[in-house]
Amino acid sequence: MKKFIIWLTVISTASKFLGFLREIVLSYFYGASDVSDAYLISITIPAVIFAFVGAALSTSYIPIFTRVERERGEEEAFRFSNNLVNFILLFAFIVVVIGLTFTVPIVKLFASGFSGETLRLAVFFTRLSIAAVFFTGVTYIFKSFLQIRNDFIPPALIGFPYNIIVIASITLSAWTKNIFLPLGLVLAAASQLFFLLPFAYKKGYRYCLTLDKSDPNIRKMVLLALPVVFGVSVSQINVLVDRTLASRIVVGGISALNYASRLNGFNQGIFVMSVATVMFPAISRMASANNIAGLKGMLTKTMNLVGLVVVPFTVGTMVFSVPVIKFLFGRGAFDLKALELTSSALFFYAVGMTAVAYREILSRAFYAMHDTKTPMVNGAIAVAANIILNIILSRFLGIGGLALATSISAILAVALLFISLRKKIGPFGIRNIAVTLSKTALASAVMGLLAKAAYDFMLAPLGSNWALIIATAVGAFIYGAIIYFMKIKEVEIIIYEVKTILARFLS
Repeated sequence: MKKFIIWLTVISTASKFLGFLREIVLSYFYGASDVSDAYLISITIPAVIFAFVGAALSTSYIPIFTRVERERGEEEAFRFSNNLVNFILLFAFIVVVIGLTFTVPIVKLFASGFSGETLRLAVFFTRLSIAAVFFTGVTYIFKSFLQIRNDFIPPALIGFPYNIIVIASITLSAWTKNIFLPLGLVLAAASQLFFLLPFAYKKGYRYCLTLDKSDPNIRKMVLLALPVVFGVSVSQINVLVDRTLASRIVVGGISALNYASRLNGFNQGIFVMSVATVMFPAISRMASANNIAGLKGMLTKTMNLVGLVVVPFTVGTMVFSVPVIKFLFGRGAFDLKALELTSSALFFYAVGMTAVAYREILSRAFYAMHDTKTPMVNGAIAVAANIILNIILSRFLGIGGLALATSISAILAVALLFISLRKKIGPFGIRNIAVTLSKTALASAVMGLLAKAAYDFMLAPLGSNWALIIATAVGAFIYGAIIYFMKIKEVEIIIYEVKTILARFLS
């Protein structure tokens, strides 16, 4: 498991940097403008419409496939997969028809503040980009299938063709016509699916045209996924409220939220999702074998490992929110107003970064035990709080208030998940997690203070960008030294695994 996590982290880091380049290119050519707002809404609409299906597949397909293969054999598991693929394609067709028929009211629902040219562009972009749903759902299935087969690398690589195509389409649109913005998105979504297909076939998958609505496994999956679908649907209401309020607060507000959210998700996408991806099939097998002790042990180790990485990212992001945004996006059409909006959102998003990471891990523990209802109920409570806080805090903090509401609701969700999981499986090392988290927070606080002092000292002679780079290196060294001498078990494990990999690579 540790080896896969390290390799996935390396690949995800490279992929995320390419994703940042994508956002930098968008900000360079379009800044925080009506075109970027319209483009981002056209991306958001199909993503939101299909998000609940993707979440349902990601959380229910692996446990169901594992059980079917163990009880009835590989052939029946493949039959179930093919049936699911065809149902997803049928659903995507229905989504596209509805999206093309009701594009204008759907866009207004997602961004009620749009009018004039911005509204026209958003409608035009959405009618093209919605075709991406044909590829998105099936991609989720093949990603999960390969993860079941312990082939984690190809799913991690699909971000490369996606980001390269999107970057090319943004650049081409700026030089020619903006129609290439949504067309590039569709082509990028298709590239992910076609990239995974050869690897799935190598692992034994063979497509066949079957659509059996009486398949009991599909029925079980639907029942298992319904709470997830409901929970994600409620969560997407929050996305809708965020975008709508942002479109009313200021022009470019949606773009500022997007840039900050993407940057805030950098650590999640690189490390947290790598850990969760490797952990989920393993704990699903443990839950299927009723190995609750093993599940508890893996969960505690995973939470400690995640905290060691995410907490210093949280502190660093809050301390350097303005120079980081300036370093990454401060060029081209990205002006001072965009810098202020985006850095404010990033600072407040960072408040909940650790909570979001823990939520990903804890939710998968419930999904592994075929309990999708508990995360749904807890998530619905958190989302309701988020929407209320959105309305209140945005009046005082503007775009930053929307980000702070998201962070507070994530903290609430994690607290509820901790309580619910302890009731379900008993003690699972919460005291151990709290001790490790406290040590990590202390080391991160010292790191933040010294890194900020280094930045301020070098700002005048070197300028903002070089001062940020050196201060980040100083902070990383200080944090690494402190946690090394704190004798944290997970740190020792990481060091050992890294040494082992380097030894094999150099031998």
